[in-house]
Amino acid sequence: MEPIQKTVLPNGVRVLTERIDHVGSASIGVWCRTGSTHENADEGGITHLIEHMLFKGTPSRTAKDIAESIEGRGGMLNAFTDKEQTCYYCRTLAEDASNGLDVLTDMVRNALIEPKELATEKGVVLEEIKRSEDEPGDHVHDLHMEGLWPDHELGLPIIGTRESVSSFEQKNLKDYIARRYIGANLVVAAAGKVDHDAFVRLTEASLGDLPAGSADAPLTRPTPHAGDNLVAKDVEQVHFCIGTEGTSQYDDDLYAAIILDGVLGSGMSSRLFQEVREKRGLVYSIGSYHMPYSSGGAFTVYGGTGLETWQQVRDVVRTEFDKIMADGPTEGELDRAKKLIGGSLIMGLESTSNRMMRLAKNELVHGRHIPMEETKAKIEAVTAGQVTALAQRVLGVERIRTTAIGPF
Repeated sequence: MEPIQKTVLPNGVRVLTERIDHVGSASIGVWCRTGSTHENADEGGITHLIEHMLFKGTPSRTAKDIAESIEGRGGMLNAFTDKEQTCYYCRTLAEDASNGLDVLTDMVRNALIEPKELATEKGVVLEEIKRSEDEPGDHVHDLHMEGLWPDHELGLPIIGTRESVSSFEQKNLKDYIARRYIGANLVVAAAGKVDHDAFVRLTEASLGDLPAGSADAPLTRPTPHAGDNLVAKDVEQVHFCIGTEGTSQYDDDLYAAIILDGVLGSGMSSRLFQEVREKRGLVYSIGSYHMPYSSGGAFTVYGGTGLETWQQVRDVVRTEFDKIMADGPTEGELDRAKKLIGGSLIMGLESTSNRMMRLAKNELVHGRHIPMEETKAKIEAVTAGQVTALAQRVLGVERIRTTAIGPF
């Protein structure tokens, strides 16, 4: 029997499992292809609020029952909302895997969305927004994406705004759930000591009567906006993002972008960590990340420094951008980045949670399981010339967006 199995229910819900017999647990996720990019103009933050509300009770379980049904058996339960996906997940002992799936599908299929609970949870999210705004190291990333893509769905904040969250009523949430939580958008994924046929039966019993719906039309590619946005705030450090356009999940140079990120800002041996922290002592931490989405992506350098050293940090980052545009990565840097990324992938396979998430994300993005060997081969195939060409395309001075919160 193949360890990875896939079944598509008549209404389009996909069930994927990876059987791992040598573990005593299971990681289970119910995923919906919906996020802030799928919200209408008056729905900012509704996807995230719904994620909260699905924990607040069903006809057969109170909010406390939902938590105790998993945690009371030694498991864990959580969820997250992204720009394009929402995931409800748990990790259980192997013998409780069916119960874990039952709890998750009950939440997704039968959430009550009671007005009293909604009013309470809106208050929770409003406090979450305040907390984010009080944490410049977190808030600067949202501000940066909003400024990079001001006229595109990818620029919308996942959490919404105080005004939008305050305006939602029960009908708004139920209408959104009916529109988005449909067969075509749902994936059930599990990794660990699980039985595929049992999961298919349980999923069909709970989600099999949902309307099938149809896949979304693809979004247009966002146009990045360069420029500076320096926000004055009474804080000790300048918290910054310096970034540009990245690649989408479908672009030919996706893996070149992953390597570029690895060379410039991943790990303690990266160029930026060595030049900015180790040689000059200008920051405590500095790094970079590449975020690919279905229609576009972003490459971002981030960190924090004092006001008196802020311009020096900007200059060093600009110098490293210019160097890699002119000369590309060295063979040593290329090899290091490939080993770092490959090692991270392999070590990630030791986690059933990572395996479950990899299964689901590949299905939602590519519609198929992508073997680790295929991913590693694409990483290994990246050349220095490809990285240099990408750097020259996206790292020019005229393409850079800088966002900072500090005592300006």
